[in-house]
Order: sequence, then C-alpha cells, then structure tokens
Amino acid sequence: MAKNRICVWYDRDAEDAARFYASTFPDSSVGRVHRSPADNPGNKAGDVMLVEFTVCGVACIGLNGGPIFRHSEAFSFQIETEDQAETDRYWNSIVGHGGAESECGWCKDRWGVSWQITPRTLNEAIAAGGDEAKRAFQAMMTMRKIDVAAIDAARRGEPVHA
Repeated sequence: MAKNRICVWYDRDAEDAARFYASTFPDSSVGRVHRSPADNPGNKAGDVMLVEFTVCGVACIGLNGGPIFRHSEAFSFQIETEDQAETDRYWNSIVGHGGAESECGWCKDRWGVSWQITPRTLNEAIAAGGDEAKRAFQAMMTMRKIDVAAIDAARRGEPVHA
C-alpha cells in the first residue's frame, strides 16, 4: 500500500468511477473494496465505503462520503498524451460516458471529477517559454479538446486554424 494516496470524495459511486478509470487509462486498476462497518453519515453498514484504485500509476482512494462535498476544478487529474489519437480516446471516453466538455483541455467525468487531457507538445511548449510558449498558450485558450496539430503549428509560429 502506498504511504501517500489521493483521496477522491464521491457521493456513492466510488467503485463505479474506479472501474471506469481502470478501463479507460493504462496502468490503472481497482484494488480492494472496503465496506462500512457501521452506519455513518455517508452510508449504511455493509455499503461500499472505500475503494482502492490507481490511475496511470497514481495510488488513489475513492471515498463514498455522501453528498456533503462537491467536486470542483480545484482538483483535477492531468493526463499527458502522446498524440491526437490518444488525446481523442481519453477525451471522448470521459465526455462520451456522461461527462462534459470544458475549456483548454479540461473536461469532467459523470461524477463531476475534473480531468486535463494535455498533449505532451503543449507541456513542452509551455516549458520552452518565450514566444513559443505564448503562441501555444494563446492557441490553447481557443480550444476545448486540445488540437495537437494546431498547438504544433503555433509552436512553429504558423497560423492556427483551430
């Protein structure tokens, strides 16, 4: 068991969410499922209370805590992709299974958890700094799902048609 894990609060669907993530992302899996030993504000005795899972190798726990706390963009998973096909696959899986598009490569899954589906070329452009970073950033600001070809064109200083 990892010493440090991300804990993600769900109303009651932590196991469903973990199984969806494990089926969507590489190096992801569902581990142990723990049931509540007694009634509590989030669930009844015997209900799924905690789910151990990994997303792209990152250890997580899903906590079924009830509707007390809601998700916000203050927490997101950032998945770096290699190309447009991988970007499309993850974006379409999240959005296409009850999620919602947002801006600049962000989307939400059907449980309200935010995801940044970020092509490596965008991260590299930002890290490069200067005019290259500025052009790539400005191109990104016009997008929902990131268009890899448009980011690459912006990096080279070519016109972007996103």
